Amino acid sequence: MNRYDAIIIGTGQAAPMLAIRLADAGYRVAVVERHLFYGTCVNTGCIPTKTMIASARAAYLARHGAEYGVVIKGPVHMDMKKVKARKDAIVGTDNDQIPKWMEDNPNMTVYKGHARFEDPRTVRIGERLLTADRIFINVGARAKIPPITGLEEVNYLTNSSMMHVDFLPEHLVIIGGSYVGVEFAQMYRRFGSRVTLIQRSARLLKKEDHDVSEAIRDILESEGVHVRLNAECVSVQAHEQGIAAHLECADGDPEVIGSHLLLAAGRRPNNDDLGCEQAGLEVDEKGYIQVDDQLRTNVDGIWALGDCNGKGAFTHTSFDDGEIVAANLLDNDPRKVSDRILTYAVFTDPPLGRIGMTENQVRQTGRPALIGKMPMTEVKRALAKGNTRGFMKVLVDAETRKILGAAILGPEGDEIVHLITDIMYAGAPFTVIQRAVHIHPTVSELIPTLLGQLEPLK
Repeated sequence: MNRYDAIIIGTGQAAPMLAIRLADAGYRVAVVERHLFYGTCVNTGCIPTKTMIASARAAYLARHGAEYGVVIKGPVHMDMKKVKARKDAIVGTDNDQIPKWMEDNPNMTVYKGHARFEDPRTVRIGERLLTADRIFINVGARAKIPPITGLEEVNYLTNSSMMHVDFLPEHLVIIGGSYVGVEFAQMYRRFGSRVTLIQRSARLLKKEDHDVSEAIRDILESEGVHVRLNAECVSVQAHEQGIAAHLECADGDPEVIGSHLLLAAGRRPNNDDLGCEQAGLEVDEKGYIQVDDQLRTNVDGIWALGDCNGKGAFTHTSFDDGEIVAANLLDNDPRKVSDRILTYAVFTDPPLGRIGMTENQVRQTGRPALIGKMPMTEVKRALAKGNTRGFMKVLVDAETRKILGAAILGPEGDEIVHLITDIMYAGAPFTVIQRAVHIHPTVSELIPTLLGQLEPLK
């Protein structure tokens, strides 16, 4: 039996920071990782996919160079092995540094293997038993495999296995029209693949407002992505050209034949082989470990952080989970998950930056509100950059004059949204931004203009 002050299971985005904070505070810390350090983001999520998106954008600009007065003779070709090599080199930097950084700390011991609870204070890793009064779970999530007949008989890809692809699929069929699906659809279309995106609901990104969903659909279709809505893939089978997907659909061909199949139908937590029942941990019907506002589970001395707790499915929310736990344990700073304002981006081109409530959510509250909306065609910097697709939209509480939410779909929308994020965290009225003087010509300079054109939400 190896006794520690704290055990951290999994090394997603919350774990490294929390581990070093605990170790620096004098805790003897055991860190357990069964596969890749630093979780989905660094290995199969944010960093590698955005690196590949950058390559796809370079190809797109090269093909459209004539619009900018840049003449490129001959067609643009992709070298997918170089695309993958560039991605691997960037990912490898973090993968090499994080384990060494942990192992070099005298108060930290790193175990490589699968951890499973024996009881609320004991974790087994192979033949080893570790025990501690404080255990932190940061095991993340993985691609959900939908119940489609025939999947077990065909080869399919997920966001993880796509990271090993070093060739160009002739025709990529994607099941799922949420964030992962739309990003990969545009990326591979720009690489040169034919792409069919199959979504069972009536629109893409169904959690977003209707105008956002429609704008992103228009962007994808304008680049040649074939979007199938109200179409559910019920079965697949091998085909001489690759794979055949059979659909239940309101219109269109009930069969789609492609060379490769990508499943982008959501995520599921990596809690099913953790031994949650042995520890007495409560999980919901989807497998997420239940936590309170300070990320404590129902079992005293056990916390769950990151994607596995269902409180956020993003790298930044996972990292913030670690900061919340550290603040409460070490800093006498009672931080809470409910203090967090939901913000995220969809990394299409142009990207979508989102913060706070959607227009639909504001309407459902029934509160008096103001709205401002501006198409990117009115933004001179967007015109200069040759990317006027999308719009900016902001919602404001008519009584408190505080910003309730925003959607920025346009050039640098994933960066510009932070102007609104910061003012919302400050609890300041929208007039603080409205009266600010921004640099010209930029996209963000139109945010004050937009806020000066607010109208009642009808």
